[in-house]
Amino acid sequence: MKRYYFLSDNLDKLADVEHDLADNGISKPQIHVLSRDDSGVSKRKLNDVEAVLRKDVVHAMERGALIGFAAAALVLAVGHYSGATSSVGWMPFIFLSIVMLGFFTWEGGLFGIQEPHHDFKRFDQALASGRHLLLIDINEKDHSILNRVTAHYPELEFSGTGNGSPQWFIGLQNKWRHFVEVMP
Repeated sequence: MKRYYFLSDNLDKLADVEHDLADNGISKPQIHVLSRDDSGVSKRKLNDVEAVLRKDVVHAMERGALIGFAAAALVLAVGHYSGATSSVGWMPFIFLSIVMLGFFTWEGGLFGIQEPHHDFKRFDQALASGRHLLLIDINEKDHSILNRVTAHYPELEFSGTGNGSPQWFIGLQNKWRHFVEVMP
């Protein structure tokens, strides 16, 4: 899926856009609004970006895990090539390598929670000035729907594209939403 970004100054217009997209077959998990006005987004019942996804936690943890994996491999290599495993065994080195992997992954998450998400950094100035970001994830087959709906809103400022959520993830969210609606 491909993600389309639009900036707007008006949350009410974004609510109208979200409803029009939903009426034309774009599901709610495909549409998100990122804003510093959380109460305004909540009041209009817009689908906001989850708090953990606003920060670069996941991306930073992945980088930390890669560093941790390298550190763990280094610990195991030192144990093997130093010959220490013949006297103390492998268990201390295996345990230390697991600790190293966990520590660097955790540390990466701590760094990531301090940074805005790497996809949203370019919009930081616009968000700080009170603007709102609309994110729409669509397939190529739905591109005509997006063009048709956004043509009715000239105040939307197209602000680029990026990688969207995977199709399977959107499908799971739609199935979960349906499950919650039909269950008593």
